[in-house]
Amino acid sequence: MTDATTAPDRAHGRDHRRIGRELELFDTDPLIGAGLPYWLPDGATVRYALEEYVRAEERRAGYRHVYSPVLGKRELYELSGHWAHYRDDMFPPMELGSEQVLLRPSLCPHHALIYRSRSRSHRELPLRVAELGAMYRSELSGVLGGLTRVRAIQLNDAHVFCAPEQAADEAEAALGMIRRAYRALGIEPSRYRLSLPGPGGKYVDDPELWRRSTEVLTEVLERSGVPYEPVEGEAAFYGPKIDVQITDGAGRESTLSTVQVDFHQPKQFGLSYIGPDGARHRPVMVHRSVVGSVERAVAHLLEHHGGAFPAWLAPVQVVVLPISGAETGAAEDLVRRCDGLGLRAELVGPERGSLGARVRRSRLAPYQAVVGAREAADGSVALRLRGGRRLDPMPAGEALGRVADRVRAHDPVLWEDTVAAR
Repeated sequence: MTDATTAPDRAHGRDHRRIGRELELFDTDPLIGAGLPYWLPDGATVRYALEEYVRAEERRAGYRHVYSPVLGKRELYELSGHWAHYRDDMFPPMELGSEQVLLRPSLCPHHALIYRSRSRSHRELPLRVAELGAMYRSELSGVLGGLTRVRAIQLNDAHVFCAPEQAADEAEAALGMIRRAYRALGIEPSRYRLSLPGPGGKYVDDPELWRRSTEVLTEVLERSGVPYEPVEGEAAFYGPKIDVQITDGAGRESTLSTVQVDFHQPKQFGLSYIGPDGARHRPVMVHRSVVGSVERAVAHLLEHHGGAFPAWLAPVQVVVLPISGAETGAAEDLVRRCDGLGLRAELVGPERGSLGARVRRSRLAPYQAVVGAREAADGSVALRLRGGRRLDPMPAGEALGRVADRVRAHDPVLWEDTVAAR
């Protein structure tokens, strides 16, 4: 049995809006506007932990991080194809003198410009560029709700510029990053979808482009060994996608993570690299998002876990509970030791009620450290795991060290008895 499965009430059917407000993670205000939630301190902690996890994974995978503006001239999105194919989902242009600028609906045009900011050699490829950046969608007010449908989106986005023969390997590596992230988050995809174009004029009219990119993604799915379903009408306007689908408690399906292969925008932006033969060649652009938008990811995690986040993601990881005021000093020292190990800890003292009441109020915390007279005297701690399991008292250094190890490893299991003592 793993501790991650013993958190209270694992059934689906929760509403992340209710949970998020009860836990004081996020809220909205009519003066800010619909579809524009703000993050409260505990929610900001969850968001930051999620962002840092993704950034660290990207660094290990060879990505370089950038920042780019949230505005762009209309000509930029005309060149990328967004203005022709995606205009209805964009906010109207803003007039700045003789120019029109728009809030960006996507990060890829900016990253294409970063790539072409200087000449590139085949020796630099694949060039992996990542950004956790804001983008904006002009969603109708009737479809907005909580964190799942918003107008200002923080997207974990990245683009790999590579030679055509590297595209399948890069897309497969991106899919592997997504699968590892889901394990760390304690979630499962409901299905993998190969999203293909459908009838109508919203797609780039280039049959050879679609054939080549679809072949690459089909190869990636086959090599990865995941079951998938081809679905027409769900592609991006410039190319097909691997969509990693999730399902909420009401059975509604949505896309969380994507991998895309794009031959269109490299052509539109005139991207090139100097090959081994000294000639110019056009790169392929692999789009990928490991956890999709931060908003939708947190919404799904709230509904899936009911607020009982994996320990590495929890806003408070260790709640320290002195039994009486006499142990407050020892409890404060324990909080300081947690802080020294990079653990987020909070002291909940006897002035806030009986021990039983405090334990119940702290039930979503992954770890509760109870400090009584014996623990204060001998420097030990009696840990309670979320779900009610109690561990025997042990030296505080050993207990906190093992907790810190699991948090650093992004392990969804709270405690493993086969791990040797430190």
